[in-house]
Amino acid sequence: MWGFWVKTKIKIIMKITAIKSKNQSLVNKAVNYLIWYNTFNNQRDVISDNLEEYCEEEDSKWWRIMNKKCEDSFDKYQECCEDLPQYEVKNIEQSELY
Repeated sequence: MWGFWVKTKIKIIMKITAIKSKNQSLVNKAVNYLIWYNTFNNQRDVISDNLEEYCEEEDSKWWRIMNKKCEDSFDKYQECCEDLPQYEVKNIEQSELY
């Protein structure tokens, strides 16, 4: 089995302007969690694609790590969305990130 772990700081700048300015900080927070989810999901997909035939995804330590990070970041995104008005959530969902 193979494995590698590279810790990088990724700074992706994606700004979605809130419909009402009082919601901007929470919109930024939700967008950042969504960016992290997309990043972790891409890494998880790469790991899945490179698994050997006899190894299931759930058996791979690195896949489980990325899966946990995906779940955590998406849960935090959903928590932010619960605090936002529905029109702000729709605004985020209509972006290219979602």
